[in-house]
Amino acid sequence: MTPLADLIQQTQGAVIAPGVYDPFTANLAAQAGFECVYLSGASLAYTQLGRPDLGLVTMTEVADSIAAIRDRVDIALVVDADTGYGNALNVQRTVRVFERNGASAIQLEDQTFPKRCGHLSGKTLISVDEMVGKIQAACDARHSGATKIIARTDAIAVEGLDAAMERAERYLEAGADVLFIEAPQSRQQQLMITERFQRRVPLLANMVEGGRTPAGSADQLAELGFKLVIFPGGLARAVIRQVTAYFESLKANGTTEPFRDRMASFDELNDAIGLPEMLAISEHYSA
Repeated sequence: MTPLADLIQQTQGAVIAPGVYDPFTANLAAQAGFECVYLSGASLAYTQLGRPDLGLVTMTEVADSIAAIRDRVDIALVVDADTGYGNALNVQRTVRVFERNGASAIQLEDQTFPKRCGHLSGKTLISVDEMVGKIQAACDARHSGATKIIARTDAIAVEGLDAAMERAERYLEAGADVLFIEAPQSRQQQLMITERFQRRVPLLANMVEGGRTPAGSADQLAELGFKLVIFPGGLARAVIRQVTAYFESLKANGTTEPFRDRMASFDELNDAIGLPEMLAISEHYSA
């Protein structure tokens, strides 16, 4: 596995990290050629709980997901740790557990708890000083410097862009390896962010379809100065359409036959999940 910092440095343009939520989707992303994936707290809420991104997912649920994904794929794994699930002491435990389970990078944000999706209104923030302490605690708790700490601020929607950039300055001073200034509302705001920070630290851009930030491709965002681009909820949105259509067809027809041309074959499914390789391993040991 290429460490995230090396991947960012070696990649022409920006590293794309699609959102995933389990080993099945992480493995499909790896098979598609992605070298980095993003374990989205929102997507875990959607798929594991059937609920919105309102801080309902717990630290242990995310930790279990990290371990399961790491057992299946050996690519960089950026993990959404929300607020760290409490104060600086909670953050330290979160970092230790997530790193031990296989996280390549751990993202922390400066919302109060319970948090909410970065593109929803009504967010509230902890103080700058408290977030600085959390970042310092996270950096002190990690076992390896290869595990990167991503500092996210949601201040644009609450305090404005200037305040968000001042918070980002403090978070960078506290030791953050990557900055994530959430939900800039225009290309001009994105350029103001990159002009200030891109020469000092990698910047993360978050693409939420229909969110507050203008949509852009990874190449376009790289031209602006971003080095890591996440698409956290896109997969869940794609799955909604496909699964709904499947269930509607099955309900109407009482069979999957009318939907078969939109489904993987039995062999295709088994190839995707690695059945031939596992049977070969089993045969090796039984012999």
